[in-house]
Amino acid sequence: MADIAQLLADRDALAIADVSADTQRAAEQFLYRQAELLDEKQWDEWLALFTDDGFYWMPAEEDQTEGDGQPNIFWEDQDLMLMRVARNEHPHAHSQAPHNRLCHVVSNVLVESEEPNGDLIVRSRFHCAEYLRYEVRNFTGKYRHYLRKTDDGFKIAVQRVDLVNREGPYEYVLQWWL
Repeated sequence: MADIAQLLADRDALAIADVSADTQRAAEQFLYRQAELLDEKQWDEWLALFTDDGFYWMPAEEDQTEGDGQPNIFWEDQDLMLMRVARNEHPHAHSQAPHNRLCHVVSNVLVESEEPNGDLIVRSRFHCAEYLRYEVRNFTGKYRHYLRKTDDGFKIAVQRVDLVNREGPYEYVLQWWL
């Protein structure tokens, strides 16, 4: 995964691939579905969007090119994502009492590149509002996905999330994925 993380970090920020309308639509629908699953807390279905060796990566710095062995906000494989779900869904999880609510908006979906095997690198922008304990927190930023084409459709090999407000002060920590 380090190679893919490096690939996502090194991409041309303005690259746009000449892809078919079907490929563009498939990438958009995939990202919209991911947002819906997060908002509805459909954790099993959301985790199934990742390859078995997939990673969710939220770097601590904008120019960060590696996730493994570096300070990150998140650098999680399937096992760590499963552990986060179990911890947050536990009946005694004080941090989730009452449970939060999320609302994602994904836009500006652009396919940066399409590999000969059908894998895609896709970037997009997002806004996520989180409501917890009578407060709303807003997170914005950009996504970069390496989507691996499989027989079952696209799967996330690496999802990179660059927050606009990554160094902002928060009264409580991020519990869920943006």
